Amino acid sequence: MRYFVKFPSGREVPVDLTVLPSGEIRAEVEGRSFAIDAYDHQGAVHLDIGGRSVELWMEGTPPEVGVVASSRRFYARVENERLRALSSVQGGKSGGGEGLVRSPMPGRVLKVLVAEGDEIHAGRPLVVVEAMKMENELASTRDGRVKKVYVTAGATVEGGAKLVEIE
Repeated sequence: MRYFVKFPSGREVPVDLTVLPSGEIRAEVEGRSFAIDAYDHQGAVHLDIGGRSVELWMEGTPPEVGVVASSRRFYARVENERLRALSSVQGGKSGGGEGLVRSPMPGRVLKVLVAEGDEIHAGRPLVVVEAMKMENELASTRDGRVKKVYVTAGATVEGGAKLVEIE
């Protein structure tokens, strides 16, 4: 199955996953093929990718997810082909659209970096949320204008809570 991983910078990477009859997972990313062995362990997914071990912690609600891999945190939008097709039919607004930025996990809003009416570009930081003693800078995944800011600095938010809406 093909997945599309879009980063806040706007860069998009197609990822093709195939489960072989042996149960092995093959991934093809940017012309390179990898064997993947994956298993769950205490809330994390451990991957052996081409002989290299990576531990992933997933946060948030798909398609907008946060990932911690090898102590690096990043956010991405992950869509499969079906969700991509639905998104294009709905004008890019599947499941609330890319314009809705949500908290990836419960935490406290440290800073709101934009105001309603601000013109923004993909990758621009919008809100800083502290969760699990780590500061998470959430950025816009697209160009647009800030339609609504749902939170203020100091607010406590649940995972999946609306933070900022971009139009």
